Amino acid sequence: MRYDPDLGLAVRRLRHTKGVTQEALADRIDVSAPTLCSLERGLIDPPWSRVRAIARAIDVEMDELGAAVEAVTR
Repeated sequence: MRYDPDLGLAVRRLRHTKGVTQEALADRIDVSAPTLCSLERGLIDPPWSRVRAIARAIDVEMDELGAAVEAVTR
């Protein structure tokens, strides 16, 4: 099953903006790099606890992450 890729694309864009590698973010949120890659590609749907961990790990507020997801859809 393929999930909505907007969250993953927003995470990827914010991660790049913050200068964080996929490997570093995966380590910070305690997942494997392939798992993070799958999330960024929209292949998995993370639980909210993981979404909050991602926001903390890349130093953004949840509303900023939400705005980034909304920007993907425009």
